[in-house]
Amino acid sequence: MSKYDSNPRNDLIGDILKEYTKIGGMDDLPGAGKPLSAEYFSGDLFQHFQRVANEAGHKPHWLKLQHDIRDGIQDAILQLSKGKRSDVQLRVALLNDKIHEFNQICPIPLQKGSVRIENLDAAMERWR
Repeated sequence: MSKYDSNPRNDLIGDILKEYTKIGGMDDLPGAGKPLSAEYFSGDLFQHFQRVANEAGHKPHWLKLQHDIRDGIQDAILQLSKGKRSDVQLRVALLNDKIHEFNQICPIPLQKGSVRIENLDAAMERWR
């Protein structure tokens, strides 16, 4: 019987951290032993997570989608200028799927409408 079987909860991450601590893996962390600043206890948990993730260089998925959509619109405009209208129709449909996903996860004030072939130039201005 393993040590995981005796625990009624399967806290795998907790167990990994305990093992890592036992071998000294947590000894040289920056800020170890220092009190947390008051800002760590202010705001809600999600805002705190976003701040820490941002400081660590993590981009939210909706921001990556925003860049993908902008680049996709730019590419569709380029293809349209080359006369590939049928290819652009497929690209616009895929872009609208990404826009739908974007609108579901981004902050409400940043939500944007779908695009059409006729309004690609205006859409490019909105997505810059």
